Amino acid sequence: MESSLPPTPFDAVVDPEPIEAAVRSGRPVPKADEFAAQIKETADKLLRDGAARGDVKLVATAVRELRYCFKVFAAYRGTRKAVVFGSARTKADHPAYAAAEVFGRRIVEEGWMAITGAGSGIMEAGHKGAGRDRSFGLNILLPFEQSANPVVHGDPKLVTLRYFFTRKLMFIKEADAVVLFPGGFGTHDEAYEALTLVQTGKSHIFPIVMVDEPGGSYWKMWERFVEDALVARGYISPHDLRLFRVTDSVEEAIKEVTGFYRVYHSMRYVRGSLVLRLRSKLSDRLLERIGWGFGDILAGGKFEQVGALPEEARHRPPAAAHRRDQRRGVTADRFAPSRRLTPAGGSEATRQTHQDPRKHLRGAPLASRDRQGAGDVSRSLAVAARRAVLY
Repeated sequence: MESSLPPTPFDAVVDPEPIEAAVRSGRPVPKADEFAAQIKETADKLLRDGAARGDVKLVATAVRELRYCFKVFAAYRGTRKAVVFGSARTKADHPAYAAAEVFGRRIVEEGWMAITGAGSGIMEAGHKGAGRDRSFGLNILLPFEQSANPVVHGDPKLVTLRYFFTRKLMFIKEADAVVLFPGGFGTHDEAYEALTLVQTGKSHIFPIVMVDEPGGSYWKMWERFVEDALVARGYISPHDLRLFRVTDSVEEAIKEVTGFYRVYHSMRYVRGSLVLRLRSKLSDRLLERIGWGFGDILAGGKFEQVGALPEEARHRPPAAAHRRDQRRGVTADRFAPSRRLTPAGGSEATRQTHQDPRKHLRGAPLASRDRQGAGDVSRSLAVAARRAVLY
């Protein structure tokens, strides 16, 4: 039986092709039991292929870990979650530890929950601020350094995983925001993972915030490296700098995270269209400005504001389920949201002013509107959709 729980943001963008293929052919959309049958069939094929014991064990362990994670998170699907990353070696008397603890407390005050890697240092600080009841832990088995912190130890929302790749998948799958405090290789690994997935369109979009201790320079130095070594050499587009925010203020980080969803709610695919769901209707004037300011990310067509599509009826955003008449949207052919039509940093792109909307991306003007740059943006999310729908 298909779940009646609202989907996570990640569900909307994971492999839409089977659904699209079914729609094009007129066949029913595959149900969960059909995908389960595919898992069983794949397992049988592994044996028929003579796969090595270690390979079969890897697949079996990964499936078990993911199944259990899905079970743990299922009851909290309607609650937004911020994933907090940072060094396990940060001491409790360090300013970054204090900042992470304050962030955990503040994000819970906004109605969110916190997810960390369940270790010590920054992870413990985030959990300490959020409290046990509002914390998830995704622990990893390591020969050193990593054991569950006292805040989540023994809690049913703590999961210990063998593989980094299943752990990383769950971080991104459940993330409504990624917040990074100073850390080592693991922190940077998660930072680049989140940036790459959002940049290439392999994940839903969410705010990515790097938080320094007050007056700190850790992430500012990283940002300079990105600008001088990556942007300057053409390895990434100048527009990609709008995928993240660097700050040394916890309150600014909170505003960035929560403000991102002031107008924007979530995204999913319906009948070959990318659906961007909004919390409130856009004015006709703002819609016109969006069409003018962001037309270069469309392969054709125009933005249109519509009501909820019939296919979306059972996937109403939980916060708006009782106000269906207020759910509206915009449609357009091939939309690439990495340019932040959905409100970057809160609502700058949707603020109804008389100013140029192109200047409301992270509060900084775009370098140019050259066609090459627009092409980079259009490719950066690789949206396999004929249209985009905002409602």
